[in-house]
Amino acid sequence: MSANDLPPIGEAAAERFAAWAASIAADPKSIPDAVRTKAAQSLLDVTGLCLAARDLDYVQAARASSENGGVTAIGHAEGLDMAGAALVNGTAAHGEDYDDTFEGTPVHPGAVIIPTVLAIAEGHQRTGKDVLAGIAAGSELLCRLAVVAPTAVHRAGFHPTAVLGTFGATAAAAVTLGLNPVQTTNALGIAGSMASGIIEYLAEGTSTKRLHPGWAAQSGLKAALLGMNGFDGPRTVFVGQHGLFFGFADHSFTPDFSHITDGLGDDWRMSGLAFKPYACGTMCQPFVDCAIRLANDGIDPDKVTKIVCKVGEGTVHRLWEPLAEKQKPTTRYSAKFSVPYCIAAGFVDGAAGLDQFSKSRIADAKILGLAAKIVYEVDPANEYPANYSGHLTVKMVDGSVHEVNQPHLRGGAKEPLENIELRAKYRANAGIGKIPDDLAGELESWCETAFSAPDMSGLSRFRI
Repeated sequence: MSANDLPPIGEAAAERFAAWAASIAADPKSIPDAVRTKAAQSLLDVTGLCLAARDLDYVQAARASSENGGVTAIGHAEGLDMAGAALVNGTAAHGEDYDDTFEGTPVHPGAVIIPTVLAIAEGHQRTGKDVLAGIAAGSELLCRLAVVAPTAVHRAGFHPTAVLGTFGATAAAAVTLGLNPVQTTNALGIAGSMASGIIEYLAEGTSTKRLHPGWAAQSGLKAALLGMNGFDGPRTVFVGQHGLFFGFADHSFTPDFSHITDGLGDDWRMSGLAFKPYACGTMCQPFVDCAIRLANDGIDPDKVTKIVCKVGEGTVHRLWEPLAEKQKPTTRYSAKFSVPYCIAAGFVDGAAGLDQFSKSRIADAKILGLAAKIVYEVDPANEYPANYSGHLTVKMVDGSVHEVNQPHLRGGAKEPLENIELRAKYRANAGIGKIPDDLAGELESWCETAFSAPDMSGLSRFRI
């Protein structure tokens, strides 16, 4: 895009989104009930995940690397500065890969947006209405950016939640603070120089992926504050010659920038948020459903000779290769992004919760023996990333064959988890974090009323 090709002032995608976002900030009542419900579910889900992970080593490392202050890191007694709280909460929320996802291209809005909004709202004395507006606008932008060039960011070697999440976090913070369209546009332009997150963690299952949402949250928070205080950034950050998708997406894909702004306020993409029933990667989930169905049907995993999975080509480099690592993960985190391990654990244990990704379970001989028999074949008809499905062909010692199909993501739009299931997940996660039942109930009640609260002072009850 040359200077002659620049869009007129006010017409760049970032400017148009910023104008819409400012209208949401001015009138939170315009947010539909369905979006409000998704935002409330995301708040509860993220809170439970932060409580579950609060004592884990990577969360403690993030906490120890942050500065003290007056903002809440959920489940920690000492307050942190805003950036530190956003970093710790985002890292904890995503750390066990049990957080929400998006049907369109896998990104994790809750782990980025909720920590951003809570930190900025508590630090700047914003209201529950501001919090709702920030969650809605930030989640919406992240989901829309995810479908501009589906799979292209992953294929370029970057983590979409990390890179695109920085812009979602920026929009969330800007709306929570009540920034005007020019300030928000500048903040989004600034975010382009803060986005980061490579996927080399896949090589050996290291923890940098866990960090990505927290880093995006604190980066977006800082970008919004810079924009608020007069720092400028490129308004063509999304569509420009050297913009977001030039820098972070595979160039063989042609971005469709219309997704950023078309239908804003009418077609809410964040309504496609999905809440995970299992503590593993998004595209592993339908395969786990298939495996648990086999277990429930009484199929004996010891009598399986081979399992063939039909998969989308775009999932292979993250969830199937190198196959030796996926069949025998070297870390419990690596196991979460191994379809063979997740299938085997679901088949043997009949579950794929946090317990299935402990050090002892990823070394279990029976699970690993079954995982070694699981292979894949690319199915050209697979709808990924438009739809997340699972299909297993199971061959038995006696020559019989079982086929199992999960046609969509359970927990998503076609089969959402009920509120009672989400509350049970929250309570289970609070229990893992060793939160007493009465306090867990108090915190659950706070989440239910947060959007009508006059301020975020109630967050201090999360300092445990």
